[in-house]
Amino acid sequence: QENGYVRLLRRQVEETFRDNRMIAVCQYNSMPGDDMVLMRHYLRKHNIEVKFVLNEIVRPVLSQSRYRNLLPLFVARNILLVSPETKAKEMLRVLKGVPQVNLLGACIDNTILSRQGVENFAKLPSLEASQGQTVGALALLPSQTCSMLQRGAAHLTALLDQYIRQLQAGAGEAGSSAGPEPAQSSG
Repeated sequence: QENGYVRLLRRQVEETFRDNRMIAVCQYNSMPGDDMVLMRHYLRKHNIEVKFVLNEIVRPVLSQSRYRNLLPLFVARNILLVSPETKAKEMLRVLKGVPQVNLLGACIDNTILSRQGVENFAKLPSLEASQGQTVGALALLPSQTCSMLQRGAAHLTALLDQYIRQLQAGAGEAGSSAGPEPAQSSG
């Protein structure tokens, strides 16, 4: 039978999965307390919190949620790295210097990713950069269309100008080869 403390811990796990966009599951091997404090400090700078979880608490919560595919990751001692933002690049940079904590997988924006998937996600440009590139590409298309439509009219105008110059040059040559016109007598 569940006691109140177990229910509280399970509710906290539910809130963690509900309120955060990035939840990374890591295998935790024992490490000196100073190293743990330092790792937590560097992660907190990026708004990433470290949560120690018990498998007996997490597994029943996950088994009844949409995150049940994460269950195989909760076998040994685990910690969760959680953030309301998707800070995969910063998290990986900090974890690179902490060999005692191994990333197993993550759930980012309700998508479950393997370690390799998290690394690939971290290489993606930011959402703002992608939106800027998309807007730039979309703005380029109408300007190219406009210039293509104007190119035909400009080419036609240039051809007509050239034709008029040729006609004028031809008329000027015809008038000069005929010689001076005879003066009319007034009488």
